[in-house]
Amino acid sequence: MSELTLCCLLWAAPGHEDAMTHYEDTVLALVAGHGGQVLQRVVGDGADGHPHEVQVYRFADRAALDGYLADPRRVHLAAERDRVVARTEVFPVQLR
Repeated sequence: MSELTLCCLLWAAPGHEDAMTHYEDTVLALVAGHGGQVLQRVVGDGADGHPHEVQVYRFADRAALDGYLADPRRVHLAAERDRVVARTEVFPVQLR
């Protein structure tokens, strides 16, 4: 088994900061059901081009992450995500 730890940077669509936080509350609640864990979640003001939210999460393996990404409850919210999230960057990290 190969654990996968990821950092996710999220930029809210202008004027949709609270809606993006609500969307993330909803979809991150699904992570544990796929063998994942949200390790850290911080919210800033998004000023000066910085992300509005930064998340670090871990999944047991790539299959667990894929299961989360394909979860029908998450997929059902794709239009809402497109409305409230302007940009996303996800990349693997190692905790120290």
